[in-house]
Amino acid sequence: MQKTSKIAVVGATGRVGRHVVRVVEEHGYQVVPISRSTGVDVITGDGLVEALDGVEVIIDVSSTPSPQEEAATEFFTTTAANLHQAGHKTGVRRMVVVSIIGIDDSTAGYNAAKLAHEKAALAGPIPTRIVRAAQFHEFVEQLVGWGTQGDVAYVPSMRTQLVAARTVAEKLVEVATEADPAPADTRYPEIAGPRAENLADAARLLAARNGSPARIEEVSDPANPDRDLFESGALLPSPHATLAGPSYAEWLAEPTR
Repeated sequence: MQKTSKIAVVGATGRVGRHVVRVVEEHGYQVVPISRSTGVDVITGDGLVEALDGVEVIIDVSSTPSPQEEAATEFFTTTAANLHQAGHKTGVRRMVVVSIIGIDDSTAGYNAAKLAHEKAALAGPIPTRIVRAAQFHEFVEQLVGWGTQGDVAYVPSMRTQLVAARTVAEKLVEVATEADPAPADTRYPEIAGPRAENLADAARLLAARNGSPARIEEVSDPANPDRDLFESGALLPSPHATLAGPSYAEWLAEPTR
């Protein structure tokens, strides 16, 4: 891609999007930030065609406001359809969509919604690549917040390979700007942190740094149909994944994140 190319970042103000914007700029490309704060609504489609005028590549890192499966699925599939429709009209050449490692067998919740997102993104007229990422470092604090009751935070039992949002952004931009992959390579690119970690242990590091909550309790939810995937290591990266730091402990120690 030429350095004069425009790259649209959908969800530009979000957890990953703000990093993607910076990485795109650092690589010398023109950024078109797309979010409600820039006057573009990917759900209604308002302003989308105008925003994508002259854009060659879309990087979609938008996130649903709800983790519930039905609401998340509606958000992701509607967004994918609108991006394809508007992007095809304006001549977008490629789309890159962030997803989650290990969700192929997911049957419920947010992960199932992301599977539906992948299918919708791949079904449209714009050639699309899916980049699967491990859970973000930033995800730990969110889960601790959701599970805190008084002085105790109840965190789901999960084995993962936590990765920094900045690291994910770098991989997304790499895929967005590289030459087309060989037709025989049908694997989704994966990006994960340097080593496998237990989510509860990461939460304890966070609690020790913040001074609260006082205790982290690891819980296993028998009502969750995807519990075995979370606990068995199914969310760990495959052998072909790119592994990159910092580790969660290193990331926590950084003065600015």
